[in-house]
Amino acid sequence: NDKRLFQYLNRTSHKPKSPDSQEEALQSALRFLSYRARSEAEVLTHLSRKGFSAAAREKALGKLRSLNYINDESFARSWARSRAKKPKYGPKRIEQELKAKGVGQSLILNVIDATFAPGDEEKNAKTLLDKNFKGINLGDPKTLRRACAFLERRGYSSQVILNLVRRRAEHD
Repeated sequence: NDKRLFQYLNRTSHKPKSPDSQEEALQSALRFLSYRARSEAEVLTHLSRKGFSAAAREKALGKLRSLNYINDESFARSWARSRAKKPKYGPKRIEQELKAKGVGQSLILNVIDATFAPGDEEKNAKTLLDKNFKGINLGDPKTLRRACAFLERRGYSSQVILNLVRRRAEHD
């Protein structure tokens, strides 16, 4: 199975005819961007893996920037909004994801601040806790640990989790 997968990937991977070809690098980057928005670092890594020279990569990135096809700020804002809204991830999780995508730390902090208004983190965490632990008594230590671990994996801060669990346990 692994051998077949390796052969398939080698057959379908696009190696540049000329590693210095700026046009090929641009076309490869555009294909990569056609699936979803990407950070500049993701596109750069993609072009490096494909075997393009540093000059070809830089020219392609410059062209993509000028066409506004890559913009780390708009990418990070969009990513954070979508992750905070639908699966209701917390700021820590979103920060980790953006960091893994190569977005700069100062931009990440600005985006997180803009995405989460004061009280949003706690409100989202409460919604998740109520949905996933509805009618379950958090007085049991094992259940309490599960609830805390669940919220922690979702990227909520320890302080928010502690406040929520404490309030919920008092009401049960």
